[in-house]
Amino acid sequence: MWEKDINIHEVKEIRVKPNVYFGVGAIEKIDDIALELKNKGVDKVIVISGKGAYKITGAWDYVEKALQKHNIGYINYAKVTPNPTTHNIDEAKSMALEFGAKAVIAIGGGSAIDTGKSVAILMEYKDKSAAELYEFAFTPEKAAPIVAINLTHGTGTEVNRFAVATYPEKEFKPAIAYDCIYPSYAIDDPQLMTKLSLNQTLYTSIDAVNHVVEAATSKVASPYSISLAKETIELVAKYLPKAAANPEDLEARYFLLYASLLGGVSFDNGLLHYTHALEHPLSAVKPELSHGLGLAMLLPSVIKYIYKDRAETLADILAPIAPGLKGTPDEAQEAARLVEKWLQSVGVSQKLTDDGFCKDDVQKLVNLCFTTPSLDGLLSIAPNNATKEIVEAIYTESMTAYN
Repeated sequence: MWEKDINIHEVKEIRVKPNVYFGVGAIEKIDDIALELKNKGVDKVIVISGKGAYKITGAWDYVEKALQKHNIGYINYAKVTPNPTTHNIDEAKSMALEFGAKAVIAIGGGSAIDTGKSVAILMEYKDKSAAELYEFAFTPEKAAPIVAINLTHGTGTEVNRFAVATYPEKEFKPAIAYDCIYPSYAIDDPQLMTKLSLNQTLYTSIDAVNHVVEAATSKVASPYSISLAKETIELVAKYLPKAAANPEDLEARYFLLYASLLGGVSFDNGLLHYTHALEHPLSAVKPELSHGLGLAMLLPSVIKYIYKDRAETLADILAPIAPGLKGTPDEAQEAARLVEKWLQSVGVSQKLTDDGFCKDDVQKLVNLCFTTPSLDGLLSIAPNNATKEIVEAIYTESMTAYN
């Protein structure tokens, strides 16, 4: 069905970049990675992580053992928080340079890995700051080697060239995308994710769904990004309830992690548009807001406003969570209602008013969408003309539920 939305005369760029060690026990491959780093002249690394997950999951035990075995010195920056800031990045960069680190090992979800990617750039551009990086004051072409050890099944950042950080002084949360920050090595081990809380399990998986909805419907969507989207949503629909019911279910974690990986590759190819462009101002203004929850609040309204432009594609890829759609433009409201109903069924019913936003905030959020560096670029590849009026309507309708 989705094939009807593809223009076969448009040339698409198909990206397949990093190699990933994937599966239960993949963390043991850190020994091979450490040996390869040492053979390439890396004798010191900075390990970037949050405050506790890197140890609680057991990942650190393997990493520390491998570094010690291969005589690689290390220093640990363990201050990364959700929605990391440019200040985090600058602080970690200073530690890395003072220590003489030659590579970055990032252990965590999107926040830690994105911080690690940003630090890896600044290790090569020592006179630059994170603010300059995220305000696009320069275009990096090199970065220190990056090892990404992923601890969540949502962001897909371990397999793509994207990173995000918040610039608090301006309430900006831009995204960067450079070939030099594809990780040199990545590890996806589902046994490291059994300690995720219920909310983390839900929100990260919903992040993966959002990635592919956007990547399958952007102006640069390809058959590849759409095919990956179909598989991603099907896997999340099947395995998210199982992981929510039993956090130790390794099979469920495995396939949610695979869905996340597919989602990361999908948006590396098809890119992102409305939902991420509109969520970034939400969590820039309220850093305590989980990125995945912000996306969940916006997704139904985004689908409503893009449905007529990609009806065939959306009906096809959303079938596991919004069954019965025929792919006709008049289904936009029903598609939004069905997706919201699915979100509610897995336990995510919050809307913007539940998180403290109100209609008085809408204009500020709209302005941030169009002034934050990079977000206007995302909006420019939405499947329709992303006007301020449409963005305002999505925010307004996301305040409360359709159902």
